[in-house]
Amino acid sequence: MTEPGARLPRFHLAVPVDDLDAARHFYGTVLELQQGRSAESWVDWNLHGHQFVTHLAPGGPTRAHNPVDGHDVPVPHFGLLLTVDEFHRLADRLRAHDVEFVIEPYLRFEGLPGEQWTMFIFDPSGNALEFKAFADDSQVFATKENH
Repeated sequence: MTEPGARLPRFHLAVPVDDLDAARHFYGTVLELQQGRSAESWVDWNLHGHQFVTHLAPGGPTRAHNPVDGHDVPVPHFGLLLTVDEFHRLADRLRAHDVEFVIEPYLRFEGLPGEQWTMFIFDPSGNALEFKAFADDSQVFATKENH
């Protein structure tokens, strides 16, 4: 558990990509992440303070789907929790870059505890990303018991 006022730990996540140039364009240009160190087979990215790495892996990721709210949610997936304004700015930027949504931005649990915007996309290698924005950030880890 993190103490109040303490800096939150950062995570490190490495994902497979089958084309580093396409990954550089998508993560650097479309998502506007700052590029860090790189080599012939990998690139580090600053994912809002977290170390995210794209590793060259022919064949790319494998995935499955789970039904959620009538959508086929890709598994595995990763992403960020954003503010509502950041979420909508990102959705607009993705549309401007003609990124196809796996699940279009929509509002879940409207007017209920845990109300959140969500959207899913794939990167050029097929890695699934979800971006969310909670109306009340204190509800991120809420359970039915503490609503």
